[in-house]
Amino acid sequence: QVQLVESGGGLVQAGGSLRLSCAASGRTFSNYAMGWFRQAPGKEREFVAAISWSGGRTYYADSVKGRFTISRDNAKNTVYLQMNSLKPEDTAVYYCAASTTRNIKEYDYWGQGTQVTVSS
Repeated sequence: QVQLVESGGGLVQAGGSLRLSCAASGRTFSNYAMGWFRQAPGKEREFVAAISWSGGRTYYADSVKGRFTISRDNAKNTVYLQMNSLKPEDTAVYYCAASTTRNIKEYDYWGQGTQVTVSS
């Protein structure tokens, strides 16, 4: 079992920044690919960013490329999402997810989510 706990969400003005954190339980965090997803009210959950188990490869949705940065600290069992130049359309519940198969398209475990609200 893997438990994921997100933190760092909140209310920010457009143009501002937030850093989300996702702390994972378990001793094999460094073996997992990790991803961030988001779901806005009335919309389906969408992919935001992913990072390989080693941190050597990162992937982003076009809508956040150049503004968001995903990173990980395997010593702390934590993955981060640095969000800059936030826009009102970034408002959503943000979820982190773990892929124990290292496949960034398939995730086994999900966190409970953290709310990000960007005011205009």
